[in-house]
Amino acid sequence: MKIKLTILLLLLVNFSFSQTGNVEIIKDSRIDGLVKQQGAVIPPATVPQITGYRIQLFFDTDKKLVEDARSKFVTLFPKVETYIIYNAPNYFLKVGNFRTNLEAEKVKASVDKDFPTNFIVKELIFLPRID
Repeated sequence: MKIKLTILLLLLVNFSFSQTGNVEIIKDSRIDGLVKQQGAVIPPATVPQITGYRIQLFFDTDKKLVEDARSKFVTLFPKVETYIIYNAPNYFLKVGNFRTNLEAEKVKASVDKDFPTNFIVKELIFLPRID
């Protein structure tokens, strides 16, 4: 008898605290865009990199000066890749994807007159162009 009464009370308590009805969620419509953006699958960088050399031509805290130096270099060497890298508080202008130090030295020798403070740095580079 006690077991039946206990089961009956448990069922009664269970039904008395259960909720019936609809739940309405009020939210900003931009939240769906943020959820979609955060849930988007971003593939990893697929550009292969190897250890190589670049020439650091110029650095300054003023980005416009670095961009001016970049345009000056591009007019001299249109086929050599240029990179502006920001490492607080300076912007660095680095050029080239050279596999060997000798390749970098050849370009360095030809830009010494226009960029006298250049030097070669060893870092990860993208695969150089074949042309």
